[in-house]
Amino acid sequence: MKNTARQLPKKNTPRLSSLSRVAGAISAPKLSLSVQYVLAAKSLPRWRLRRWIERAVAYGANESVNNVQLTLRLVGSVESQRLNFGYRTKPKPTNVLTFAYNESNTDALIFADIVICTPVLKEEARAQGKAYLDHAAHLIVHGTLHALGYDHIKPAQARLMEGLERKILASLSIDDPYGAEIR
Repeated sequence: MKNTARQLPKKNTPRLSSLSRVAGAISAPKLSLSVQYVLAAKSLPRWRLRRWIERAVAYGANESVNNVQLTLRLVGSVESQRLNFGYRTKPKPTNVLTFAYNESNTDALIFADIVICTPVLKEEARAQGKAYLDHAAHLIVHGTLHALGYDHIKPAQARLMEGLERKILASLSIDDPYGAEIR
């Protein structure tokens, strides 16, 4: 895998929210997205983040979901470590945290916050020999799927979630983030 940035289509790319949901003739849920840049991230403009999230919502949302309200926060290592310790008792920064506020993934309205630690994202991409934007897309998709109720604690859940991640990323012309790894 090359470690180069991929140029993606800009704002004139059609939005999935205006198309039918991938699974059939059901409309894609309406997406309300707030992006908070604690750290500057020039290669992660709002339109690009929204594109990745829209794709994850189109593929991953339950048929009963008609509205998704997300806040995506791009943070540094200190804030990530504080949140990771406060909520998961792990004393180090992590790549992505998702705080889903719904009781169930069948609610008509999904509320969640997704926190991405950009220094960890950058270091992981470098260490794994992945393009920065490809890894960023994977973490955004991963966090969005958590917001939609997916998890990877049990092996069957992991296979489902990772399979969906692969499908979503392939639809964005991004290589399998798990490579030859098979569960």
